[in-house]
Amino acid sequence: MTAIQSLLAGLFDYAGLYPPAALSLRSAVNSYLDYARDRHSSALGRFIINADRIDELRSTVGDRLQEIKLSVIVSESNSLDAISNAMKDGLAIEALEIKSVQLEAMERIAAEIPQSLITYVEVPFDSRFLDSLEVISRLGMRAKIRMGGVVAEAFPPVSQVVSMLKTFVMLRIPFKATAGLHHPIRSTQSLTYEPQSQKETMHGFINLCCAAAVLKFGGEEKDAEGVLREEDRSAWAFAPDALQWRHLKWTRDQLSLLRREFFISIGSCSFEEPIRDLEALGWL
Repeated sequence: MTAIQSLLAGLFDYAGLYPPAALSLRSAVNSYLDYARDRHSSALGRFIINADRIDELRSTVGDRLQEIKLSVIVSESNSLDAISNAMKDGLAIEALEIKSVQLEAMERIAAEIPQSLITYVEVPFDSRFLDSLEVISRLGMRAKIRMGGVVAEAFPPVSQVVSMLKTFVMLRIPFKATAGLHHPIRSTQSLTYEPQSQKETMHGFINLCCAAAVLKFGGEEKDAEGVLREEDRSAWAFAPDALQWRHLKWTRDQLSLLRREFFISIGSCSFEEPIRDLEALGWL
């Protein structure tokens, strides 16, 4: 694969059910199945759905259910027995995403999760949750961070993102990111798809990938902050075998390693938007 293909492989978990897209289940499923046949399908990851909608998914999709790789959002109140039973029935559930969990309940939940499942625990950008991260690391779980939303306050400052990524590196925690990452490069964008939507500066997913690469491969925090703040598209260059941002370069093999071991995926309510932006930049 080329450098851009290595970076994008399975990157986008499709969250079309959630704001700002908020599609109906049938529309979201049909879109996912269409994307799976698209020429850029290698960038498509899992379909994200809440645990309490699995029965609705069954009735909506019918015979094509096994074509959909699932990441299921659960909370402490959900029965993990129901997840196990759904897997026995043939649902392709590959990952769980836990919305929130008390520290004392984490080990209990970890013991109930089927061993074959990847598990993400959503963590806030708050240093008080370091104990939770240490438990996540010890239990072999992964972290999920929220990089934006439909209000300006949902977007974490660059310094907080760098601090969190540095902690992930230190504790060897793989992570996924979600919300507000529709665009490759940091830029000012509408928060929703409404005509009069408020605009806000959004983090770019290429910025985040490169910041993760800086820290994963032993770089300096100032460079990670610099690349997260970067809004100049000409600061990046993709070659077949490498990605370069200003004075830093990562090989195709490093990008593959980054995606495999550290920055796992992005939850996005749009698959078309990031792909269109990458095409407009001439990177796809």
